[in-house]
Amino acid sequence: MATLANYPDYSLFANAFGFLRQPLNFSPMESDADVIITGVPFDMATTGRSGSRMGPGAIRQISTNLAWEGKRWPWNFSLLKSIKIADCGDLVFDCGDAGQMCERLEAHASGLLEQGKTLLTFGGDHFVTLPLLRAHAKQFGKMALIHFDAHTDTYDQGSKFDHGTMFYHAPKEGLIDPTRSVQIGIRTEHSDKLGFNVISADTANDWSVAQIVEKIKATVGDMPVYLTFDIDCLDPAYAPGTGTPVCGGITSDKALKIIRGLQGIHLIGMDVVEVAPAYDHADITALAAATIATDLLHLWASQKAINQTK
Repeated sequence: MATLANYPDYSLFANAFGFLRQPLNFSPMESDADVIITGVPFDMATTGRSGSRMGPGAIRQISTNLAWEGKRWPWNFSLLKSIKIADCGDLVFDCGDAGQMCERLEAHASGLLEQGKTLLTFGGDHFVTLPLLRAHAKQFGKMALIHFDAHTDTYDQGSKFDHGTMFYHAPKEGLIDPTRSVQIGIRTEHSDKLGFNVISADTANDWSVAQIVEKIKATVGDMPVYLTFDIDCLDPAYAPGTGTPVCGGITSDKALKIIRGLQGIHLIGMDVVEVAPAYDHADITALAAATIATDLLHLWASQKAINQTK
């Protein structure tokens, strides 16, 4: 009888469950993986169009298109031969209970960080970054934030759970140092009272990648860095499937080149959020998110290799 075991080679879409076709592992605490991927299907904090709860599944599914390369261009090493990755599936919480989601995500992240794991998280709306920052701050202390977005998310109005307020609360809680943090791609109204360094979308589109990277590295220095990428940082031409699209963003090409240029920073955690696949007929947004996530993994792996040679 023919079984799946008789066919070690795979087609692009057969049995594609975990990110980059990695097996799902529902016991991440017992895994020997370096990086744990978690989905957070939550969009109750959304102020615009809902639907980002479907983001983790869309990112995983489209990542099959990236898994076939032994080495992802233009990186010069094989990711899966350099680090171990485990996808532990999605965070489970009671539907409609935003408070429980926060508690469970912070506890989940804290437990993994205590085990020496690094986290790559897929939202969900951007509010999921706040409990993740709380967990990382317990492990690493105050951090620098590299934040790609169309919005600063530093608004002081809104409810307790609002995806436009995380980076108002995070400095107030002592989780991040805004003066050592950079927000890239901003093109909506915001205040500079908290002291964040903002590279607006206009500026980012006018500056070279080298200028942007130099500004980011000079700002964050040697602080531990949490990197969060809201997919609406990209222009809607490159990421239409998101809840609050804003015209005038950066290209996917520029975003990827910036990420690749960040080699040498002390990256300790990362997320990609706000993919809402229902507004995108061709998986363009999910593909952009999966590609960004893959390059973030390469960025972290390059850092690990540098640390091992010291």
